[in-house]
Amino acid sequence: MTHGREYHVGDRVIFSMPKQSTHPGPRARDVDPEPKGEYYRYSVDKFWIICDMLEDGRLVAKTRRGKTHVLEPNDPRLRKARWYERLLNSTRFPML
Repeated sequence: MTHGREYHVGDRVIFSMPKQSTHPGPRARDVDPEPKGEYYRYSVDKFWIICDMLEDGRLVAKTRRGKTHVLEPNDPRLRKARWYERLLNSTRFPML
């Protein structure tokens, strides 16, 4: 258990992915224009599920399209989905 968060296989998690582009999409959060530029920095929430836990404590998360990402459990961009987020975004989470 790290930083009060314990993850288990099957947990639905939200990863705040940092992005940069000239046109943030409709799900962009925390949009911040770059100084003297035409780009914006922002983040987009990604809805993943924990599909495996490695021996060294890292987590393997699966995306809706089947890709996997290895994550540190104490990454500040990673958090468990709250009950209402699981309910409202149920179709955005992958199946295990």
